[in-house]
Amino acid sequence: MKQSIADAVQYISYYHPEDFVKGMVEAYEKEKSEAAKNAIGQILINSKMCAMGHRPLCQDTGSVNVFVKIGTKAELDITNELEDIINAGVAQGYTHPDNTLRYSIVSDPAGERKNTKNNTPAVIHYSIDNSDKIEFTVAAKGGGSENKSKFAVLNPSDSIYDWVMENVRNMGAGWCPPGILGIGIGGNPEKAMLMAKESLMGHVDIHELKERGAQNALEELRLKLYEDINKIGIGAQGLGGITTVLDVKILDYPCHAASLPVAMIPNCAATRHIHFELDGNGAAKFNKPDLDLWPDIELPMDTIKRVNIEDLTKEKLQEFKSGDTLLLSGKILTARDAAHKKIVEYKNANKPLPNGVELKDRFIYYVGPVDPVRDEKVGPAGPTTSTRMDKFTKDMMEIGIMGMIGKAERKQPTIDLIKEYKSMYLIATGGAAYLISQSIKDAKVLAFEELGMEAIYEFDVKDMPVTV
Repeated sequence: MKQSIADAVQYISYYHPEDFVKGMVEAYEKEKSEAAKNAIGQILINSKMCAMGHRPLCQDTGSVNVFVKIGTKAELDITNELEDIINAGVAQGYTHPDNTLRYSIVSDPAGERKNTKNNTPAVIHYSIDNSDKIEFTVAAKGGGSENKSKFAVLNPSDSIYDWVMENVRNMGAGWCPPGILGIGIGGNPEKAMLMAKESLMGHVDIHELKERGAQNALEELRLKLYEDINKIGIGAQGLGGITTVLDVKILDYPCHAASLPVAMIPNCAATRHIHFELDGNGAAKFNKPDLDLWPDIELPMDTIKRVNIEDLTKEKLQEFKSGDTLLLSGKILTARDAAHKKIVEYKNANKPLPNGVELKDRFIYYVGPVDPVRDEKVGPAGPTTSTRMDKFTKDMMEIGIMGMIGKAERKQPTIDLIKEYKSMYLIATGGAAYLISQSIKDAKVLAFEELGMEAIYEFDVKDMPVTV
């Protein structure tokens, strides 16, 4: 069991589910927006590279969710608690020396928030049936999409459709679309949230549903939400276009007549989950997908501008326009939440940063990379959600940074600061972490090494793909 969990964790770190890949290929083929099509193309290129190289699809290798269904007739020959065995499998999977994954779990969440150093504990859900087997669904869920989860208890007469549409509009692109939207309706608060999460493990089948037609109210709601969400114009990575969601999944459960609990959880472009059974005949076996599943995609280089960071000035930034795709070369710095907090503390105390780190006229990349393995300079290094850094932007602008690289939209006060300081915001494609890491030719920690993946690094990049 422990080995099966460890193998599952590794498997989903570099293999997208086949139905998800097919959905992304279809979205790529029908996309009209050049910027959105490039973003989907990068996600698919990254997906194939990860399948071939056995490295993580996303630098945020997620928190682990495990759904366990235990058969009452199953004979469990175990000496430790089942939960301990599952967590030991997760730890083994995340610390695999040839494909080390990023540890994102912190203990004492309301206090010290100390990293557990092996990505445990997992969040485990149990159920029982009358079989003689144990079934597992193992999923890794990134923080960007988890943070966009929503819950409400509506009045029975309220519109679920209106509530979902309003929340999708408000959540923007920080959850890293295109992806899948999971909805739970009914039960009580915790049941609705659990159903929303569990629905994300289902097969991408919205096009099959469209072909045969809806046969009940839930299927009608799925189709209507799928069509109308994709008309909002958020699109891939928030760049517009016609595909924001690949599917809308809904599970429901009877509820109290006086209430209507509704939960919504998105799954990002790094959708990762697998289902397997154990029947006493050894560890689970996972089949490798056929590499023909992925198309051969080349980005249209004639529409992409190569930019040497060393040549940029605030005046030259004004030559670019929103939607331009660039290939950046030169040296950039990294910093995300914890590093930004420390930078502002140093600024307020009028202290220079450690090791003489100079931020003026530099680009700051919001990233927490995976540790390197083998001959890598750095592991997968995709962007984190930029809005978390908005509260630090004024201080960073006053220090004199040139620009920022992250993912998804910025809040209006930050947009105003970008205009005021004649700066520039670039997005790197979330869900293309391994592809992006191939453009990082060197990486070294400059400051705050104790923060681990949140330390300030200097990356030397060559042709790093970004969009203005």
